[in-house]
Amino acid sequence: MGKFLVGHTLPSPTAPEGAAGIAKAVKAACTTDAYWISSTALLNDQGKITKMFCEWDAKDVQSIRKALDKVPQLPTDGIWPMVRVEGETYR
Repeated sequence: MGKFLVGHTLPSPTAPEGAAGIAKAVKAACTTDAYWISSTALLNDQGKITKMFCEWDAKDVQSIRKALDKVPQLPTDGIWPMVRVEGETYR
């Protein structure tokens, strides 16, 4: 399994509590080949989510695309291989 970063620009700014339905749909779409780990949301001045970056463990990019095809309300900007770098490693 590799690690991937997936970018999403929301069609319209959404309150964090309003994104719960999308999060549940993404979690339900996960498989053993593509599994959502966590997300970081960018907020606008009103505290609404405008963009999200999601970390996935997956066999490959296509496995993530297949899972996200089941969540059409969440457009995907791109899927990129990634590595996690923790600041504490460099103390």
